[in-house]
Amino acid sequence: MRARRPGLFISFEGGDGAGKSSQIGRLADHLRRLGMTVRVTREPGGTDNAEAVRKLLVTGKAESWGPLAESLLVNAARADHLDRVIRPALDRGDVVITDRFADSTTAYQGIAGGLGEATVEALRAIVVGDDEPDLTIILDLPVEVGLSRARGRGDADSRFESKGVAYQERVRQAFLAIARKNPDRCVVVDATPDEASVFDAIEDAVGKMLGARQ
Repeated sequence: MRARRPGLFISFEGGDGAGKSSQIGRLADHLRRLGMTVRVTREPGGTDNAEAVRKLLVTGKAESWGPLAESLLVNAARADHLDRVIRPALDRGDVVITDRFADSTTAYQGIAGGLGEATVEALRAIVVGDDEPDLTIILDLPVEVGLSRARGRGDADSRFESKGVAYQERVRQAFLAIARKNPDRCVVVDATPDEASVFDAIEDAVGKMLGARQ
């Protein structure tokens, strides 16, 4: 359960190419039209220090870092992100929407990477504490579709995509397992339809969460 700060904390998760950025933009616009102040951010990233760590993690060869080193780096970035961006925004009463959060570490390093859930969850307890998201949207689609979409973007942040289909399938199954373990926080949304249809499902999930808080 998240600490009772005044704001709302929403995370988006899913494999590469799931369409998180587009859906986050739609949701931010929707919530702003409702009169809310929205802060959009991402992980790894969100601060100058964390963006520097991001460059180490998402570029280069697939074997550049092992899962323990990856987990330590991303948690260092997350600690700075929480201290400088997320917690202050939540204390102001803002809505924070992040493209990835601690579930990604569990999925990519803990489960798919083989580090083990116990290790990443211990780090999560230290770094995140009670500041878990109010709602986590997991965008799910077949790995081959996601990788095709990701390759179409043509950006340089491709290190994790280069780890191959088998690794990406482990990531997908890890996110689904996280959702089953955390049904009060996580909602799985089918990301294969068109963007508008996917957003309809997201809007419904967010609306239910807002209604439950009133």
